[in-house]
Amino acid sequence: MTSSAASAPLALSVLDLVPVRTNQTTSDAIAASVTLARTADRLGFRRYWLAEHHNMPAVASTNPAVLIGILAANTERIRVGSGGVMLPNHAPLVVAEQFAILEAAYPGRIDLGIGRAPGSDPVITSLLRSTGTTSDVDEFERNVLDIGALMDPTGASLRMRSGQLYSITATPHAVSVPELWLLGSSDYSAKLAARLGLPYVFAHHFSGQGTRGILDLYRTGFTPAAPEGEDSAERGLQHPRTFLTLNVSVAETAKEAQAAALPNLQRMAMLMTGSPLLPLSTIEEAAATEVTPAQQHIIDGMLERWVIGDPATVARRIRELAAEFAVDEVMLSVGMSAHAGDPAGATPLREGALQMLADELAPLA
Repeated sequence: MTSSAASAPLALSVLDLVPVRTNQTTSDAIAASVTLARTADRLGFRRYWLAEHHNMPAVASTNPAVLIGILAANTERIRVGSGGVMLPNHAPLVVAEQFAILEAAYPGRIDLGIGRAPGSDPVITSLLRSTGTTSDVDEFERNVLDIGALMDPTGASLRMRSGQLYSITATPHAVSVPELWLLGSSDYSAKLAARLGLPYVFAHHFSGQGTRGILDLYRTGFTPAAPEGEDSAERGLQHPRTFLTLNVSVAETAKEAQAAALPNLQRMAMLMTGSPLLPLSTIEEAAATEVTPAQQHIIDGMLERWVIGDPATVARRIRELAAEFAVDEVMLSVGMSAHAGDPAGATPLREGALQMLADELAPLA
């Protein structure tokens, strides 16, 4: 890596699932995420996104729109958004209304990241679809366009059977709109984002495979959106925009960082092998937990993809990956638990990790 690459400005962001430890209530987990968001805000991180998951004892981020409102109210300048809203679970009009209101309350600070996956197991997916209005995954492109049009200050028009046009807006008299992102772990959303001129994020932290090819597909296929002022429901960017997502664990020593990451690694391995879902272990509980050979194999594979170590080592690797994938922003999923004696309403090791990386990488304010 050249010295210029090593010193280039690098923006840092946070992806949060609002983890719930064995010694926490949901209230404690939310309080801990509020403190973490305030830390990221104070340190100059660019954005703080919440991921939608359902029926998981270790994850409290069931409703990104509600959490975004809570975190935006408790921060000052950081962009707050969804990473993402799983659109098949929701009616497009409701999504547009939620995020238009958030943008009205916190103008210039709201991101709407949309994903195509259900973010849940088949039983919960079926329950969501049987108890409320959701969207058809096969109509994903149309629904994305509808959301963009509904959030636009000019709104959208619905043609009635009589032929009459009926005007619809997500909120009256909007003066700004949330930034709309497409998220994905395959090439579908990359191609769609490129064609619509929208920013795109590939879930590198989730799969760790095929990232270069997917980003190349997005960049080479990118079509600039209609210029400002033109009548276009898919108004977006003139140039492709993306960033890299990473799982990280940072502590004063590599040994401490590995111990702090182990609870998350164990839970993910257990989930992937069909073991019962449980809250996130403390560091001490994880150290005393025995895993199966199959689970250890999964953990070993994840260790190869995570970025774990002391601050200098992790910062160096983040810069290397940012240069490799040609991005100027990295979103970090800080997969660290806590010690048994840490306050239930806080996440001290994750807060410390953000401070260490801010010191090493100097994120943009």
